[in-house]
Amino acid sequence: MAPQPSTSNNGASTPLPLSNQTMTKLKPAKIIKGAVEPSPAAGTANAPRQQFPGPRHITGIGFDDRGDQVITASEDETFRLYSCKSGKQVKILHSKKYGVDLPRFTHKNTAILHASTKEDDTVRYHSLHDNKYLQYFKGHKGRVVSLEMSPVDDGFMSGSQDRTVRLWDLRAPTCRGLLAVPSTPIVAYDSTGVVFAVAVNNYSRILLYDQANYDKAPFLVITLDDPTLSLISFPPRAIYMTSMAFSSNGKYLLVGCSGSAHYIVDAFEGHLLAKLEGHIGLERRALTASINIEPSKGSSGEEVGWTPDSKYIVSGSLDGKIFIWDCQQLPTRSGDVDLKVPPMKLLPIVVLDGHPGPSRCVRFNPRLAMMVSAGAELAFWLPDLSNDPEEIARDLLRKK
Repeated sequence: MAPQPSTSNNGASTPLPLSNQTMTKLKPAKIIKGAVEPSPAAGTANAPRQQFPGPRHITGIGFDDRGDQVITASEDETFRLYSCKSGKQVKILHSKKYGVDLPRFTHKNTAILHASTKEDDTVRYHSLHDNKYLQYFKGHKGRVVSLEMSPVDDGFMSGSQDRTVRLWDLRAPTCRGLLAVPSTPIVAYDSTGVVFAVAVNNYSRILLYDQANYDKAPFLVITLDDPTLSLISFPPRAIYMTSMAFSSNGKYLLVGCSGSAHYIVDAFEGHLLAKLEGHIGLERRALTASINIEPSKGSSGEEVGWTPDSKYIVSGSLDGKIFIWDCQQLPTRSGDVDLKVPPMKLLPIVVLDGHPGPSRCVRFNPRLAMMVSAGAELAFWLPDLSNDPEEIARDLLRKK
């Protein structure tokens, strides 16, 4: 398993730029079925009270900056480190006391941040090298549901069910900034680290702040209102936002949702540009479960993201499939935002057979032509170019 470099965030020239041909030929190069410990049988001494029926899942994944390693967090209260070059597990670490969720590499590939799932709501800074905690970031009074590292320095943000966003620095245990919002927030940095976004559920608002002036009012307030939803039901079902990610050029904001649509918003003026359809949302944990009247997060939050060049979006689905959309021909809009203008409907260019059960975590490697997806299993995806004439010609030239 030897992935080739892909287009990186800095736009550097690379041997294998991503294209429709590359993306449609992604195949599982390695599937790890034992990536999550199975639940102990009911009635045994070590059997905990199951919060959810069925197998345990991987709940979060993250790459280091160089794309050499990927870390997973699971409902078995472990985080596991894998090599992206070999697809092999490097080490397994346990967090039985605090639980683990939202694993995020710092700018060192030997340390991560992660949220807690029990005991308290502290964000923890953990050394993978010697398996010890380097710092505890205390302050939240509810579970942390959004955690993002700054792309440029040692700052990071957390959003919690206590309806606050906290801004931190790895070098200090106390937060350096606090934003109170009216509902559970989701956070994201742009690629420069100068701007950050806060999505506020129940109000369908996305607030954009200047990092240097976060204590002032947001410089842009985006209303996420999809007029096509009223054609499906009335009143239209509310959108529940579970993740956000800026494109590498900062022009677009991908809004991941727990329902069966994700959205692309113009990050400069706030126009709703595109609606990504085809997948089954992760608002439920299984296809057999019923949908609640009120929209909720469910197991959504880690299933959708950009490729490094922001040409494509990859997403998981409740049925285990992987969906890929081509985002290179987005509409351009300017002037005042008209909430009655419907977004462009985007259908996937390819649907890949993924996992048994939901594919609830999907991420593209920041430096390599590789995708990783996870649910009850972990899969490494590489483009199968074995029958591609251009790739065969390149192989012949390399052998010469």
